[in-house]
Amino acid sequence: MSLAVNVLGVDFVNPLMNAAGVQCMTAIELDNLAASQSGAMITKSCTLESREGNPSPRYQAAPLGSINSMGLPNMGYAFYDQYVSELLRKTATNTTPKKPIFFSMSGMSLEDNIKMASALYESHGKSGGVILELNLSCPNVPGKAQIGYDMADMDAYLEGVSSVYKAPFGVKMPPYFDIAHFDSAASVLNKFPNVSFVTCVNSVGNGLIIDTEAESVVIAPKGGFGGIGGKYILPTALANVHAFFKRCPEKVVLGCGGVTSGDEAFMHILAGASLVQIGTQLYEEGFPVFERIQVELLQIMKSKGYNSIDDFRGKLKALNPSQ
Repeated sequence: MSLAVNVLGVDFVNPLMNAAGVQCMTAIELDNLAASQSGAMITKSCTLESREGNPSPRYQAAPLGSINSMGLPNMGYAFYDQYVSELLRKTATNTTPKKPIFFSMSGMSLEDNIKMASALYESHGKSGGVILELNLSCPNVPGKAQIGYDMADMDAYLEGVSSVYKAPFGVKMPPYFDIAHFDSAASVLNKFPNVSFVTCVNSVGNGLIIDTEAESVVIAPKGGFGGIGGKYILPTALANVHAFFKRCPEKVVLGCGGVTSGDEAFMHILAGASLVQIGTQLYEEGFPVFERIQVELLQIMKSKGYNSIDDFRGKLKALNPSQ
């Protein structure tokens, strides 16, 4: 049995990676990711300039996951570009194991995204050193709407980034809850052939968790409203993965949301995911989560007689085959 996959023409030793925003902001966190058993790594969604983000407390674990309103804290585009350059240098000299690197960006405006995408294409995208994931789904910046919920805005962002980033890239999507929204979002994505992958999903925005003992909310920003992650969002994440897998047949789907064990990783792949990102569970458990989930996923595959990811990826059965 093997967990190895080839996605976007790149070889991955296994399909697991971190979700953008989790254990990937600082150089130390990124170094730990590079040394971990993940099959790939992704940098923190960056803005053109560094940001401190929202006031604390801005993250809180919950019984079935987490709530956060981070506010895009990050070190700024130049930091991550320089970090990737140094990491690629180390892998070229065999001082660090080589693993595919995704670069996440979430500019505060279309203009910022175009500036960063243009710079990234020249520094790393043209050579294939990194894979761009454009975050269209940050739900935790006060006063900023999610681009992914406005089809005209999403079209404009993809048009602008595509005009300067000539290599294949992908998008991080918000969760959708209506069949018509799956259809309209897929229609926009399918207009852009160099949008080569779709990551489903970011956290479910603007949830509220209440501490009954204190009779209060549990995070400070936005009056306690924040993005919900973990097992709370697993069914929504799986629905989005499968919906875009069926609607965007020329694109790869990356699954994200609710993965705490090999069982959920198996579900994401069965629904159509080629790679699986881990967020809340990585934050709570730490980097050993990648090795544990690999072992559990292999056990599931063995019990079902599967030898590779391709044996079951996207082969979710419908009870009514006509649907």
